Amino acid sequence: MEVKIGMAKTSKYATEVCGDTCDIVERPHGGISAIIADGQGNGLAAHHTSSWVVNKATQLISDGARDGAVARAVHDYLYAMKDKKVSCTLTVVSADLDTETAVISRNSNCPVIIRTPEYETVYDENVEPIGVNRHMKPLMYEVPLTAGMIIVSYTDGIAHAGKKRSGRPAEFEKIMEIVRKNEAEDAAFIAKSIMDYALSLDADKASDDMTVLVMGITDGSPSSPKIEQLEVTYPY
Repeated sequence: MEVKIGMAKTSKYATEVCGDTCDIVERPHGGISAIIADGQGNGLAAHHTSSWVVNKATQLISDGARDGAVARAVHDYLYAMKDKKVSCTLTVVSADLDTETAVISRNSNCPVIIRTPEYETVYDENVEPIGVNRHMKPLMYEVPLTAGMIIVSYTDGIAHAGKKRSGRPAEFEKIMEIVRKNEAEDAAFIAKSIMDYALSLDADKASDDMTVLVMGITDGSPSSPKIEQLEVTYPY
């Protein structure tokens, strides 16, 4: 099988620096993890927070730490470094080939969506962000990796898009519709489509930093050698 990852990110309108950070990292025992974080506030200060959180998380995953331990450790660092005054959401989505499972660690007010050919699940229970409360623990989910699986998460700039203009946030069913209409191999297209939907609600002037993460599990290509690819677009 193959893992496809699509990410899309944009900053709040008229803000040079995005307060969200996203990254991917290869797991030491096989597989890959995708990470998104949303630092408190906007601009450079929020970017420093989320960037620091994601960098810590990627380092710990590379060192072999389990995802739940990663969230706890990054929380402890942020709690100590910022004197429990700065919060940050953190979501880690992993395709763990060692256990052949998708592992999700969530400290975010936004949901994680899983869609497979057999079922749909939305994880949206209340959970605290990291950094501000001493006794924090992430919500953990683990499901078998299956071909056709799509996992989606995003930051609250997506969830709240349109709210300042119309008083109504983005419709969750519209996001689900995008997920349902596409396949796992379309991870990048799904991420861009959700971003386009959110921006349309804000008249292309994002009212907050926005990030979308999509992971798709496909049947993969039988071709050899196996080639890992990464493509990034960075506007300036």
